Amino acid sequence: MTIVEQGTGPAAATPPDLIKDTTTQTFVKDVIEESKRQPVLIDFWAPWCGPCKQLTPVIEKAVRAAKGKVKLVKMNIDEHPAIPGQMGIQSIPAVIAFVNGQPADGFMGAVPESQVTAFIDKLTAGMPAPEDDVALILNEAEAAMAAGDPATAASIYAEVLGVDATNLAALAGLARCYVSAGALEQAKQTLAMVPESKRSDAAISAVQTMLDLAEQAKAVGPVTELEQKVAANPLDHQARFDLAVALNASGKRAEAAGHLLDIVKRDRKWDDDGARKKLVQFFEAWGPDDDATVDGRKRLSTILFS
Repeated sequence: MTIVEQGTGPAAATPPDLIKDTTTQTFVKDVIEESKRQPVLIDFWAPWCGPCKQLTPVIEKAVRAAKGKVKLVKMNIDEHPAIPGQMGIQSIPAVIAFVNGQPADGFMGAVPESQVTAFIDKLTAGMPAPEDDVALILNEAEAAMAAGDPATAASIYAEVLGVDATNLAALAGLARCYVSAGALEQAKQTLAMVPESKRSDAAISAVQTMLDLAEQAKAVGPVTELEQKVAANPLDHQARFDLAVALNASGKRAEAAGHLLDIVKRDRKWDDDGARKKLVQFFEAWGPDDDATVDGRKRLSTILFS
């Protein structure tokens, strides 16, 4: 399943929030398994419980303030009595912390916010700072993209955005996944989430260039037809230019660069230096460390300064 099939926009790829409800059937997945990734608090409550209603906004605020270090799962004991019965829960609200698949700590009653915060701090003491976690997660996403797996990368970027919706690296990464999958509208929606003041960020700018190039490629026609035009007339610079744009959209970066370099070599002034300018756009979209960028820059310098 591609990221396009998984949803119709950035919101569709966003994972569940830090706070969710669980059932007897989903308890193992939501609490036991999830607690092997980070601590999970399970809040046992009931609609008739006054102290539960007092605790809910307090504990939700504290969990959100922890920014991903801990998750909160809530269970209505009236609808799902089996789990609290097995755990010996006799009064509510009762909050139990699970770590590595096992109950680790807990408290009862509508305690004040300061006590909830202290409880979470104690539970997460020694854990990496949220920004360290994010850096590691983003590295996983980049590795997935490098391995040609944009669907996995998209889900990882969305996980980061579920904690920090303004993370520029994750926004740029998710938009890049959408462009790679041809989901250009979703890419636009993702980039629209970037604050105006951050649009000049290098990663955001690079993805915007990728998106622009992808949209241009939709207008130039099939690669086969363009290749036939170039074969019939090697001096048809417009056909060669369009072919380069189409090849780039197909992931054939070296070939795309080669055609633009050919135009620069034959006629530097064609279309107001258009071939060189487009090549620079390619370099920005590909990134400075991409093999096609490194090779293309060397070949361009040789042509310009020979």
